[in-house]
Amino acid sequence: MTLTTIKVDTAIRDRLKAQAESHGRTLGEHLRALAERESREQRFAGLRADIHATDPALLVEVEREVAHWDSTTADGLPRDDSIA
Repeated sequence: MTLTTIKVDTAIRDRLKAQAESHGRTLGEHLRALAERESREQRFAGLRADIHATDPALLVEVEREVAHWDSTTADGLPRDDSIA
């Protein structure tokens, strides 16, 4: 792993360091966690945007199909817990 130096305001550095310590991580580990969280947030934002851009009629059809499949849980058949 190659290390580098980044320049940040000392107040930000101290804030990040305190956050890292409160989570029991190094500053580098904390920055990695923050970067991973931001990437996750971006993925979910994209997913939300895609859902909002979906044709409402298609969403209704998907909800109908999900409800249909959900109704099979009350079909009276015994549950097979051996299926993983």
